[in-house]
Amino acid sequence: MSNQANTGFRDLLNSVMKRRWYITAMVLGGFMVIIGGVFAAIMAKTPASAEWKELLLLMLGAFIGSYGKIIDYWFSDADKDKMLVQKMDEEDGVTLSHTNDMKETNKEIAPTIPDAFVQGAAAASKLAVVENQQNFELEKDQQEHEQEMEKLEFEHHAHRQCEHVWGDSDHDGHEECQNCGLLKENYNG
Repeated sequence: MSNQANTGFRDLLNSVMKRRWYITAMVLGGFMVIIGGVFAAIMAKTPASAEWKELLLLMLGAFIGSYGKIIDYWFSDADKDKMLVQKMDEEDGVTLSHTNDMKETNKEIAPTIPDAFVQGAAAASKLAVVENQQNFELEKDQQEHEQEMEKLEFEHHAHRQCEHVWGDSDHDGHEECQNCGLLKENYNG
């Protein structure tokens, strides 16, 4: 039972590697069959309609993309493979490999949201706050203006209804209505 526990990682690695080989063989085999078929058709001077030629070129392009991915996978992930082999070695208690010759594996984590976007969002947020403050102040000014206009209209209406009695009760040199407080020089009646 303990022997089975010690080979768990090795078995996992072997099954993963088998699947990788199968996928690689299928893609490369399909690519070679398509290329061979194209060359055979060219050599035999077989006439083909435009639709079939487009389909063949489309399939060829798809397989070339897959072929490039396979090459990248097998030849660019050497660090990851070394880590897997080291883990497998450590599982049985005897370490035969090392990772001292690996490149820097602690790469900087790319942010999920780019910095430029974050800065733009912060600037937009600040702008929204300023704009909301300006709108609030504008509404406040409009309300005050409307209240002042209503007050003036009321006073004007009240002054028209008033039977003015003029006098200088506050002794400031200006005569005002004793009933409504309108200055005589402001009276247009």
